[in-house]
Amino acid sequence: MPKNVVVIGTQWGDEGKGKIVDLLAPRCQAVVRFQGGHNAGHTLVLDGKKTVLHLIPSGILHDDTACFIGNGVVLSLAALHEEMQTLAGIDVTAKLKISSACVLILPSHIALDKAREAMRGETAIGTTGRGIGPAYEDKVARRAIKLYDCFDKSNLREKVKRLVGYHNFLLTNYYDAAPIDADATFKELVRLFDGVSSMVTDVSVALAEIQQQGGKILFEGAQGAMLDIDHGTYPFVTSSNTSAGNAASGTGLGPSDVGHVLGIAKAYTTRVGAGPFPTELFDEIGQRIAKIGCEIGASTGRARRCGWFDVPVMRRAMMNSGVHSLCITKLDVLDTLDEIKVCVAYESDDKQIDIAPIEPQAFLDCRPIYRTFEGWQQSTSGIMDYEALPEKAKTYLAALSDLLGVGIDMVSTSPDRKDTIIRRDILAD
Repeated sequence: MPKNVVVIGTQWGDEGKGKIVDLLAPRCQAVVRFQGGHNAGHTLVLDGKKTVLHLIPSGILHDDTACFIGNGVVLSLAALHEEMQTLAGIDVTAKLKISSACVLILPSHIALDKAREAMRGETAIGTTGRGIGPAYEDKVARRAIKLYDCFDKSNLREKVKRLVGYHNFLLTNYYDAAPIDADATFKELVRLFDGVSSMVTDVSVALAEIQQQGGKILFEGAQGAMLDIDHGTYPFVTSSNTSAGNAASGTGLGPSDVGHVLGIAKAYTTRVGAGPFPTELFDEIGQRIAKIGCEIGASTGRARRCGWFDVPVMRRAMMNSGVHSLCITKLDVLDTLDEIKVCVAYESDDKQIDIAPIEPQAFLDCRPIYRTFEGWQQSTSGIMDYEALPEKAKTYLAALSDLLGVGIDMVSTSPDRKDTIIRRDILAD
């Protein structure tokens, strides 16, 4: 098996994937995003300085690590341009390569996204409103505009006119919303493309060449496995496949190239937006976790819902992605609690359910079965040696490992890159 690594979230997103990718990146020749778009929010902290990335891979802070945006990503050129401006002192155009096969997000995609959520009212899914879903919809319907279309301006103009016209028909006739100017969209695409044209490449070939030369590739997932369009809590999901299998199709490499699957999970559970959440806390404990954990979405600015660690959810996510080992993040958020609960199974109709159901409606009848652990009530923040953790914290982690049947190779004890316990080197030759 190659020493490539795919990093994915194993809950409902916001697990801290960016920090771990940033930590591992210097030992890899390439970091590649393979799905999602600028709805991702990966926060990196180095010596107290925070950087939030949405499209650009989390290896961008490292000089010797090449960064790629794979074909599975839907790309907003406007968002990419804005993000590049925030990375002062980094020559992004020299470090980043973008797949020519990326689907482009247009202003009309954003308008459709927002109009749909507005029409749903109280039944809104809770999308980021950034056009991700409508862009993937056009991709599947084979009417999308891809990055390589921008090389032929006359062809691009016609494609924009046709696609925005279709979007405007829906906006004005079904959603009673304002139309988008197709000509202005074309001109803005041309302007923005001129700033990234030198970065466009065949990412699949570039990654294959890195592999052939013995280089290691780090596949960076966005969102979380329980938001997968096929395997998540549908319809309260994102619009792409967030599970590890998509690391192959989202980059153009083969499944055998993926390598080690590292699942990232918080020491508790959160989710943003609507959807099932059996262990959600509505009391002072939930509020305390949210406050200490700074549980505000990096992309949306919305408050995250907080709850206890959910083993049945993790079991489904790990099954879908073939997770080899775990990294537990935000352990320090639980430092002040008297007791900590873990949902080990659900009860429904007097039956025990050990793995989260695929039908979201079935979640409504699931009552968590909890195991209670004593809190360690001492600081774990900044600890980098597993043996230095409080005994009760080690008991908690050992229980999670036993319940999930995989090792915990890494533990994060603060947002800062350096504050990470490495129990096993997953990139070792």
